[in-house]
Amino acid sequence: MCRSIKTLRRADESATDDEIHAAALQFVRKISGYRQPSRANQEVFDAAVQEIATVSRSLLDSLVV
Repeated sequence: MCRSIKTLRRADESATDDEIHAAALQFVRKISGYRQPSRANQEVFDAAVQEIATVSRSLLDSLVV
């Protein structure tokens, strides 16, 4: 998987929105194969990052520490 994605679940503090967005961006880059998508793919690329960030925040907020 993406080695640059760090574990965001921490007992002492919540992950920031920036950390979650960065992890989502790295994930989408990895699975899409694009570091920077073409203009034709930018909208769906950005939407995927946002969806993954939203779901990740929900997951982290729902986990019992």
